[in-house]
Amino acid sequence: MDTRRLELLVALARLGSMREVADELGVTTSTVSQQIAALAREAGTALLEPVGRRVRLTPAGRRLADHGVTILAAVEAARADLDPDAEPAGSVRVAGFATAIRRSLVPLLASLRSTRVQMLIAEHEPAEALDLLADDAVDLALVYDYALAPRTVDDRFEATPLWTARWGLAVPADSAHEDGTAHAVVARHRHDDWIVNSRNDADERVVAALAAHSGSAPRIVHRADSLDLVQDLVAAGLGVGLLAESVTVRPGVRLLPLREPDVLLRAFAVVRRGRAAWAPLALVAGRLTSTVDTNGSRR
Repeated sequence: MDTRRLELLVALARLGSMREVADELGVTTSTVSQQIAALAREAGTALLEPVGRRVRLTPAGRRLADHGVTILAAVEAARADLDPDAEPAGSVRVAGFATAIRRSLVPLLASLRSTRVQMLIAEHEPAEALDLLADDAVDLALVYDYALAPRTVDDRFEATPLWTARWGLAVPADSAHEDGTAHAVVARHRHDDWIVNSRNDADERVVAALAAHSGSAPRIVHRADSLDLVQDLVAAGLGVGLLAESVTVRPGVRLLPLREPDVLLRAFAVVRRGRAAWAPLALVAGRLTSTVDTNGSRR
């Protein structure tokens, strides 16, 4: 049904005469009559009946007019929701890795309480978050990679940098003291078992890139999603693995800095191309990128 015709019917139900509808909406009486007749054809039932020289709504016409009030209100709400100049209102669905949620999203919640925007948050590793974004199951994805092993975001998406975080190598506390470049540190542990992320290959990619400098390849044995579990495995002597420098190192673990080249995790906010102007998403994304956090960690 044409919503412009519905508007005429709703006005007729309120005002009672076609002339008053025409005067209020700035059209002719003939136009009102023709458009409501067309609406009746669309609805497949009579909407008006004659009463002397006037007309009134049939029972079907009154029911459709009642529906029309709700329909027109919903259309107006949709227009307001999509208007980039209107106050942002709606739910923004976000998928992201845990540290970005804690460090970037949670601090925004208090400031959003004074708006009509809410966030619906789900924890996902980058590949999972990007799949959800591609399927239009979320509106915003928070993802990461390492500067030494960058991951290209395809043309469907737009990525905005958020923050970077330094990472080091977690080794058992009783390991021999060592320093040197990142390449040298990794090379000295080429015979150790390695622990990487179980749900994302970013760790594996950057470790492989560092090890390749000395012509070796890391022996990946264990996979863990939690950095707490990574530390447990390292403390138990089961291997070595990457660890954010910002985390608290537990007994039994020593964190070796990785420098020259630095191992930097990079966090990004990603949206579908062409969606960034949607007012609620623009509000959240704008607040995310308005501050720079250089002390992030991954999970």
